[in-house]
Amino acid sequence: MARKKITKMAYGSGAEMMFGTAKKPVTTKRGIVIGGGFVHPEVVPHPRPGSEKTMKTLLREYEKANGDALERMTIVGHPTLQVENEHVYQMTHNPKWGGEIAAQTAKQMDDYLSKYGLKAAYRSTPADLRKPDMHHMRESDYTHEVLESFKECSKYADIVSIESMGGKEIFDHAIIRNDIAGILFGIGVLGAIDMEWMWDQIVAIAKENKCIPGGDTNCSEANTAMFMAGGMTSKDVPHVMAALARAIAASRTLIAYECGATGPTKDCAYEDPIIKAMAGVPISTEGKASACAHSDLASNLIAAVCDLWSNEAVEYHDMFGATTTSVFAEILGYDCAMFNTAIELGYQEQMKEILVNSDMYRDSHSLILAPDNAWEVGNAIVSNRDKSNYASARAGAIKAGQIILGDAKMKLTALEKRALEAAMKDLEALPDAEGDFIQMCLDKYKDVKGFNPASYGL
Repeated sequence: MARKKITKMAYGSGAEMMFGTAKKPVTTKRGIVIGGGFVHPEVVPHPRPGSEKTMKTLLREYEKANGDALERMTIVGHPTLQVENEHVYQMTHNPKWGGEIAAQTAKQMDDYLSKYGLKAAYRSTPADLRKPDMHHMRESDYTHEVLESFKECSKYADIVSIESMGGKEIFDHAIIRNDIAGILFGIGVLGAIDMEWMWDQIVAIAKENKCIPGGDTNCSEANTAMFMAGGMTSKDVPHVMAALARAIAASRTLIAYECGATGPTKDCAYEDPIIKAMAGVPISTEGKASACAHSDLASNLIAAVCDLWSNEAVEYHDMFGATTTSVFAEILGYDCAMFNTAIELGYQEQMKEILVNSDMYRDSHSLILAPDNAWEVGNAIVSNRDKSNYASARAGAIKAGQIILGDAKMKLTALEKRALEAAMKDLEALPDAEGDFIQMCLDKYKDVKGFNPASYGL
């Protein structure tokens, strides 16, 4: 379907948003209503290295990894579970592999529903194999394989998603130089162009197969900035630069929903609270239970308005308590039981306040994702949506910077404050017209390795 720009906020304020409830809930094949009043766990198993050698060995690995999670939920009495399999290279490179794994998992879930009453859903996330430094992103064999994977997996999955890579060649060049213009160009312009091109096709494929088109994440760029910022004393990438990248990412990620994606969003899109404020779709977020994959500083806060609660990813192997997928599914289930009990007892506002305030000032990144601030960033984005991708992304970044600088409780080091003030000055000095900005960037980044303007229709 043609992209329909979102120019009005789905919520009137951040206070209106709540975990477990979305303006536009979605229902999976076995009856899980996501965003319909309760929070559901989403576990993300990853196969052990070596298991991907053949389709047979990979099928067996996922049969055990996904099956262990389903079994543990029935043992401890958690009523729902969503399983996501983020494709390893071989699953997308050989589209039939991903389809076979989706079919196998769907059958397991049907069996658990009929035998034990467990409602489960499956999200299949093909890998974006396209690499800008290798080939034309729109015309390569890899692009064909990605789209074929969606066709195969959407026959059996409840939900399909992707972590798309558009603009990464420019972003990677810019982030190590703390170049906010390059970050804005890579994520907010090139990434946005690529998102629209990809998601028009993904939505059409999903709808043809009666599958839910979930959403995208700026994992390859905004999450890279977050990880590169690293510890609290990092001098390579300031935390504030990662926060600005996140605000820009929200403008870019929104395009999936403007093209017809319905959510639930991808868990590793830390921009999701902003997405929920703008689009009203149910969101999946990851926090404390994602420490098995990476650290983040929004651990409890990021759950404040979630509809699915995820562990990000865990490699399948044994632990003392059971296999990793069993353990993390159980942990996520207990968290969701807590959220849902708060809803049932009428304490959801208090729970939300506790979640937000436990981490709100842990980092500038956390600050802009607190519901009230996420709404403000989103409002800046949609208020400029009719102008251009560039204008809305730039407005979101400027609003995020203003929030960080304007909150006296957010203590910044001298390094962080200087970096933010410099970035804000650079953002304000950029051209107002998208065409002028794009031409400036085409000239500035023409020699960046792998950058091919034709990949973006430029």
